[in-house]
Amino acid sequence: MKTALLLIFIGVFCVAAYSQSTDRAVGIQDVYLAKDDGKGQPGTAATVFHPTDIPIFCVVQLDSATSVTVKMNLIAEDVPGVKAETKVVSTSYTTRNGENRVDFDGRPAGKWTAGRYRADIYVDGKLSKNLSFDIREPASTSSGIKAFQPQKHTSRVNSKPRKNPYAQTNAGIINH
Repeated sequence: MKTALLLIFIGVFCVAAYSQSTDRAVGIQDVYLAKDDGKGQPGTAATVFHPTDIPIFCVVQLDSATSVTVKMNLIAEDVPGVKAETKVVSTSYTTRNGENRVDFDGRPAGKWTAGRYRADIYVDGKLSKNLSFDIREPASTSSGIKAFQPQKHTSRVNSKPRKNPYAQTNAGIINH
């Protein structure tokens, strides 16, 4: 009787343990920001952008191909003229079974304003990752270019002709 009762208990325990859900929350395997590769697709990872880098891509690689909703909010952290923590771009996408990568892109109305931003990434409503990045004005190259510009020559009025230090002189030669 004890053996039968023990076998029933083990059987019930095994069925209960086996029937528990093995689903786990989908997470982020990798996430990065990127500039356009020139073909409308994400290029290599970047953390600094220019105001003309439109769009800025956010690539989210999930650790599972289970269907989830992925959301990206671009937040202005420290941008002149914009209140801190303002959401400037928000977009979301629900993956289908078999999809484990989401490519978001953020576009301003016009050009980006230089400053510090953050991308907040949510998976099924839970904040999973954030990435801070800067948008900076390009470094000025005008001073370097100016040095290679041809010099503008101006004429001198009422000035004496300059003596050419390389011209030969006839000093000391007497012709008869």
